[in-house]
Amino acid sequence: MINVIQYLEQNLSLITLLKEKKASLVGVTELELNAIITSFDEEVRLESSGFWF
Repeated sequence: MINVIQYLEQNLSLITLLKEKKASLVGVTELELNAIITSFDEEVRLESSGFWF
């Protein structure tokens, strides 16, 4: 799974395709896919960024 996340970090345009259901991740459940998409949501990253400082 970490390889998928790293790949998506390098290819952020794929997140848009995943959100629009124009791409899929083989072997990833719907629940995992929703978690991945949420983790790349800019608002969530900004709100939780304080925990990483």
